[in-house]
Amino acid sequence: MATSGNRAVDFLITYRIIKLLITPFEKHDAFTQGIIDKDGNVLRKYKTLKTEKEKKSYTLLHRFIFNIKRILKKVGLGSKLGSFGVALALLIRENKELEQHKSLIESTIIKHLKETNQYNDLLKESSEIIEIDDTPYMNCFGIDIYEVDGQLVSEYDYAKYKV
Repeated sequence: MATSGNRAVDFLITYRIIKLLITPFEKHDAFTQGIIDKDGNVLRKYKTLKTEKEKKSYTLLHRFIFNIKRILKKVGLGSKLGSFGVALALLIRENKELEQHKSLIESTIIKHLKETNQYNDLLKESSEIIEIDDTPYMNCFGIDIYEVDGQLVSEYDYAKYKV
């Protein structure tokens, strides 16, 4: 059973991941330090970074999140809520221990979206119901996530593959 200290740490980690995921590349310190470009492409490898400020702006967590953001952009997800769903599924696939915190992560993201007045717009955007008979890899935020050729896609994009 998780202690309140563990839950606080989980919440902080979740918040940090969410914040990094929803922050545009050009608003990250790694961009202002010239480490990544506006699309998150690496301009300077970690081993070439010299100052502490550069290293703090491009940690392992940053690199992980930037990779996820680039993958999500390449896949061209059909909705923002689908993007959040795929991002969460990718996090869980990368670190299976996060699966036990899936509900906490989902509720934290939803709380943040409500606080920033983005939640209702996401729900309106994602109102189309899609019928798919295949078994999803996972469900996040009420969005079925499927695996196609090793990549995770939302139900909105999965329907494109089945045409």
